[in-house]
Amino acid sequence: MAVLAVFIPVLLLGVVLALGRYEELLLPPAELGDDTFEPFAGDGARRAL
Repeated sequence: MAVLAVFIPVLLLGVVLALGRYEELLLPPAELGDDTFEPFAGDGARRAL
């Protein structure tokens, strides 16, 4: 049982890390362009009203 208590979290960590790397390979790189959204200072105040 102690062996399972050690190996299961290590195995799950490896799966999560592997899925993260797999996701990076599948998704296209983010393009930096002029159309990025940049909120101005009054944006939050207008939304709150």
